[in-house]
Amino acid sequence: MPRQGTGPDFIEALARGLEVIAAFPPGQPQMSLAQVAGATGLARPTARRILLTLEELGYVRSCEAGFALTPRVLELGVAYVRSMGLWDIARPHMERLVERTGESCSVAQLDGSDIIYVARVAVPKLVTLSVQIGTRFPALQTSLGKVLLAALRADELKQVLAEPSRSGLTPCWQPDLGERDAALREVRARGWALTDQQLAPGIRSVAAPLRDGSGQVIAALNVNCHAAETPVERLVEEHLPRLLQTAGDISADFARVAAVPQA
Repeated sequence: MPRQGTGPDFIEALARGLEVIAAFPPGQPQMSLAQVAGATGLARPTARRILLTLEELGYVRSCEAGFALTPRVLELGVAYVRSMGLWDIARPHMERLVERTGESCSVAQLDGSDIIYVARVAVPKLVTLSVQIGTRFPALQTSLGKVLLAALRADELKQVLAEPSRSGLTPCWQPDLGERDAALREVRARGWALTDQQLAPGIRSVAAPLRDGSGQVIAALNVNCHAAETPVERLVEEHLPRLLQTAGDISADFARVAAVPQA
């Protein structure tokens, strides 16, 4: 860790404090004042003042052998981990999926009877409908929405679909109750959803759920393509396995981040 900064705003005292925290090596939970001073190259009076300041802040405690770190130090790392949202976790996986498929992919969540796009990695293609972060579509006619609706309990599903769409879009597919329930049963049975121009002409997509550590569906991930360029067979046989792998990887990473204990 540099003791001297490169700019006028560098705070040397802060750098020294972090250096003292980092001085405690693996397998050595306690260090004497002399050991801390030797490990950091600080004068003993300086090292002592820093240790006492850290003790007052709760990051260090005094002990028989000198000083020891407290669990509060974990907060410095956990703050970074917990600040990461779904987009931060999903983005690198989505970028790799787009590289492998050559198609755009998105993440969406439910808002009433609509889906809202919360993350997207796009490739430049002409499509019937423009999609960006915050775009809203009726859920039932999208692969993303089918995945999210299929994860709901029967009473939740009824309540959600009773709400009118706020998308301003009239979708191509207008199923009756029997068709709707059959479609969602199929999604539950196979674990993924397909839509073929049910929202609008030319739009074809496949989607899979994103889950948290308890298995709860928290969002959905899709690969979408232009119907004139990508047949259903290619979408299912080539892109779907990659999509399922990516959804699993994102879910696993999200679960690991959520499992980090609060110090």
